[in-house]
This record gives sequence, structure tokens and C-alpha cells, in this order.
Amino acid sequence: QVQLVESGGGLVQPGGSLRLSCAVSGITARIQSMAWYRQAPGNQREEVALISPSERINYADSVKGRFTISRDNAKNTVYLQMNSLKPEDTAVYFCAWSPYTSIKYDPNDYDFWGQGTQVTVSS
Repeated sequence: QVQLVESGGGLVQPGGSLRLSCAVSGITARIQSMAWYRQAPGNQREEVALISPSERINYADSVKGRFTISRDNAKNTVYLQMNSLKPEDTAVYFCAWSPYTSIKYDPNDYDFWGQGTQVTVSS
């Protein structure tokens, strides 16, 4: 089993920043691919950022240049630094763990998901 616990969400004004963390336990995340997804009310879950063990990275077009995904293998933690936040970034953000070592674009390839952390961007 893999346990994922997200933290760092909250309320922030437009233009502000937040850093989300995803702590992984139960199995090392060092050699697996990880991802951040988000889901806004009434919308489907959408990819935000992906990172492979070799640190190949992919971002959704909507967050390119504003968000940065990173990983600290020693701490079994994946981060999402979010800058220049917009109201449309408001959503529940989930991290996900894949058993594969290559970057994965299909959410069905992620076997374990965290409980999510709410990010609200509003003035």
C-alpha cells in the first residue's frame, strides 16, 4: 500500500503563491512517477503536472510558466510551487503515485491518490 498526504492548500489572493506538498509513505517514491491533478466543482479531474523518476516533467498549458513540480527523494515528498495564482486555479489538488518509472499521462496509470487539499484563489 501507498499512502499520500497532501498539505499546503488554503486561501490566497489572485497573484499570490502557495506551495503544496505530498508526503509519500508505505513505499519509496524515489523510482516512481508522480503527478498533481486538480478538480474544480462541476469539472472533471485534470492534469496539472507530472514528474518521472528521471525528472522528466510535463505541465498543463494552463499552468506553464507559473507552476513548478519537484521532488525530494530523500524525503519521499513531491512539491507543487504555484505562483501568479488565478481564480481559475481554484480546485481541490490531488497528488498521485504511479508504479511506472516512465512519465505517465493517463490518470488510470496512477494507482494511489491522496485525499486532496483545497486551493482557493479569491480576493
